[in-house]
Amino acid sequence: MTFSIVGHDPATGDLGVAVASKFLGVGAAVPAARLGQGAIATQSFANTLYKRDGLAALAGGSDAAATLRSLTGADDQREERQVGIVDAAGRAVTFTGEGCNAWAGGVARDGVAIQGNILTGPEVVEAMSDAWTAGEGLPLARRLYAALVAGDGAGGDRRGRQSAALYVVSETGGYTPGDDLAYDLRVDDHPDPVTELGRLLDIHDVLFKPPTDEELLPLAGELAQEVRSRLFRLGYEDLDTWAGVENLELRLRAGHIDTTVLSILRSQTTS
Repeated sequence: MTFSIVGHDPATGDLGVAVASKFLGVGAAVPAARLGQGAIATQSFANTLYKRDGLAALAGGSDAAATLRSLTGADDQREERQVGIVDAAGRAVTFTGEGCNAWAGGVARDGVAIQGNILTGPEVVEAMSDAWTAGEGLPLARRLYAALVAGDGAGGDRRGRQSAALYVVSETGGYTPGDDLAYDLRVDDHPDPVTELGRLLDIHDVLFKPPTDEELLPLAGELAQEVRSRLFRLGYEDLDTWAGVENLELRLRAGHIDTTVLSILRSQTTS
């Protein structure tokens, strides 16, 4: 009922899963990942205990193949399951039980496992694999999403569309330092969930992606005067307060304003 991709970035150690399905809230059922351990997608009459038990096995030193054997070996309904696993070293495996509904199958190679069931055909997995290869060098979240878009464009779930999700863990983490969760984006019920997931990904990067040095402008002289004037027109006395309301506080740097924040401020005061 689902197509997914599990991936690893060898340059950063990031791990993650992107998934879409004609199923309500697929992001609650399929993906799991932990930095330094691995990432898992469980689907097709999903045994969600594969996430807990699989991550525990990976944390205990099992590689992707050994973890898959332990999960399926202990499961009497393994022929109805589908699972992809990538471990922290980038070793990848995929499994499709003989009882999965057609079309069902997957591919795995270093750094990636791609799988799907009840698909329009093998072209879905092939398109995802091609997009993954073409996306080398992209940040993992973007590379996974590009593969999901390719699978959706190739036909995806033959029953239709309903939900999609992106889950990525990273050393840089997200909102709180020390937390490895960088992306946990879900579209639970939508007529075009993969496109909507992309919209959320763009918003996420605006709010949480730190600005580069090249994006930082000194907040001085005429620029500082412009910013004060625009904030005054919006009813704010300082940049910090406005940025907090707009959830842009992670983009603030003392004595500077980044180009994204400046663009948003200008867009709110164009008239």
